[in-house]
Amino acid sequence: MSVLDESVRYVKGVGEAKAKSLEKLGITSLRSLVTYFPRSYEDRTAFKRIGELEPGEDVCVKAMVAARPVLSFVRKGMELVRLRAVDETGTLSITYFNQKYVRDQLAAGRTYVFYGRIGGTRSRPEMTNPVFEPDTGKLSVTGRIMPLYRLTAGVSQGLMAKVMAAGLKLCADALPDALPEEVRTEYELAQARFAYENIHFPDSAVHLEIARRRLVFEELYVLTCALARLRGSRRKEKSAPMAADALSDFTQALPFALTGAQKRALSECAGDMSGRTPMSRLVQGDVGSGKTVVAAGCCWLCAKAGKQAAVMAPTEILARQHFATFSKLLEPLGVHVGLLTGGQTAAARRETLKRTEDGEVDVLVGTHALLSEGMTFRNLALAVVDEQHRFGVQQRSRLTEKGESPHVLVMSATPIPRTLALMIYGDLDVSVIDELPPGRKPVKTFAVNETMHERVYAFIRRQVEQGRQAYIVCPAVGDETLADDGRKAAVRYAQTLQGQQFPDLRVALVHGRMKPKEKESVMAAFAAGDIQILVATTVIEVGVDVPNASVMVVENADRFGLSQLHQLRGRVGRGSHESFCILFEGAGGETAKQRLEALCRTNDGFKIAEEDLKLRGPGDFFGDRQHGLPELKIADFVENMDILYVAQAAAQKTLAADPQLIAPEHRLLACAVEEMLTVSGGTMN
Repeated sequence: MSVLDESVRYVKGVGEAKAKSLEKLGITSLRSLVTYFPRSYEDRTAFKRIGELEPGEDVCVKAMVAARPVLSFVRKGMELVRLRAVDETGTLSITYFNQKYVRDQLAAGRTYVFYGRIGGTRSRPEMTNPVFEPDTGKLSVTGRIMPLYRLTAGVSQGLMAKVMAAGLKLCADALPDALPEEVRTEYELAQARFAYENIHFPDSAVHLEIARRRLVFEELYVLTCALARLRGSRRKEKSAPMAADALSDFTQALPFALTGAQKRALSECAGDMSGRTPMSRLVQGDVGSGKTVVAAGCCWLCAKAGKQAAVMAPTEILARQHFATFSKLLEPLGVHVGLLTGGQTAAARRETLKRTEDGEVDVLVGTHALLSEGMTFRNLALAVVDEQHRFGVQQRSRLTEKGESPHVLVMSATPIPRTLALMIYGDLDVSVIDELPPGRKPVKTFAVNETMHERVYAFIRRQVEQGRQAYIVCPAVGDETLADDGRKAAVRYAQTLQGQQFPDLRVALVHGRMKPKEKESVMAAFAAGDIQILVATTVIEVGVDVPNASVMVVENADRFGLSQLHQLRGRVGRGSHESFCILFEGAGGETAKQRLEALCRTNDGFKIAEEDLKLRGPGDFFGDRQHGLPELKIADFVENMDILYVAQAAAQKTLAADPQLIAPEHRLLACAVEEMLTVSGGTMN
């Protein structure tokens, strides 16, 4: 067994109790300890004499304790330790709150190094709760760049630093190093030992950057190799080939012309499905870009080959909408489309299950009900998953397990820059639909301040009088747990609008805490035109197509990511009427105003996604981690894009020379790839 696999409890200063606390952070072995990287750093290298101190700066001060610290009790639960520290230039007043033990640790007449923020004034400087240690010439927590780690109960920054230093010492000669020597040399990367020691305890800012670059490169390099391994394993599977030339029958029967982007995506899918390797493809594009038609074309190829397809949607109302669309496109071609949802009667459900099992249903559209135990296909050869980010990896796997290596098509209306999509969605190939069908009018978008509410209400009323409908989205659900922070709560706001602003109109409410059937009922009524104004939370972000809705109002828009706002905007502008999106800026200040103005400038979801990535990182797309990538320990898909490109190129060069990583010099790399695949359960999409 490698020293890296030894339990962390044997590290000096840990023991059983602290080992249990560290386990909450995922630290159980020396390997998991040394790869638990700091979340940030505190630069404690600046020293100043007392007479030079400026209020507000964070510095180290070398000073002598002038007299024994004084302990005083202010009130129950509040103890103060006060002392004076001096050097040849002045006096520094220091106070510790509720740290009684400090009085015995600081001796009068001894010199210490104190680190903290300077308070008071230039003539009477103060420090509160500074870090300190004796001035022995060898400093451990002052006078250096200190790592700051994510913590849990029972684990302090001080403990983490001590344990990390001891752990690094124990495994210094066995630190994990997946990079082949030729790669490290070609890309001028630091050795593993230097990188690990300086990522945790950097000698300087320069050494920290060198260490970070090496470890980020390694993580992205190994990830690229792991994704290639997954793609390779998919290619070993065999699937039923479909006749790609049959696609012309489908496209000629369509009552409209496809866009160039739709033709390209369909061609890429057909090319995949005509081979003996299962398709594994993501089709992404803006709301309304025509992804459903691409999915219908794939279902046609499947039915034409005598096989079955399944289409899974996240909500019942969206499943019913897909059922109507697929029926309209495919039934005239002799393809039988079925529907399976949790809201069906038991009799309807039994009939659909039997017809599907007997092979009478060619395309079955449904919700999570498709994953149920009693759901059996005769010959499932294509699994289509709509709104990928609403489903977990395991759910998609359960659907594909109902066939034998079926083709997989994933659809997402969340635009993601292509390079990021290739990484996020693992072993999926990516098709992008980056143009809207002709006739779709861009939604006019405006960012306004809170003083515009009355004018916006009047505008909504005019739209309703013309026969249109409106959405009003709030960032919170109810008022029972709300702090007074200015957020609009959907429940309270709907009551106010119905009672005060629009007593003569039909105002309804929908939010995530409602029961699924309640939500479905409200959305169905809105789609039918029975509701004129729908107050909602982001539960409508993925929703039913309502061509008659022409106004989207978002309250406290500064609380949302740009991509989320773009998704909400996509709920309107789906018909022939001119449509509008009105964003109330909220209290986000100038920065929020600039972000919202970016949304007003363009309707291009991919440009907005790029902007959102810069501002917020990938969390806005993948906050619930529904993709299957292992959590990155140090790399960041956005901040490290430049390193990502280089690491990908290096990995591709390595794999071109040794696809199976069986060369002796690639042994450690192969182990790292295997470990990464094991952590993510053998799937990364």
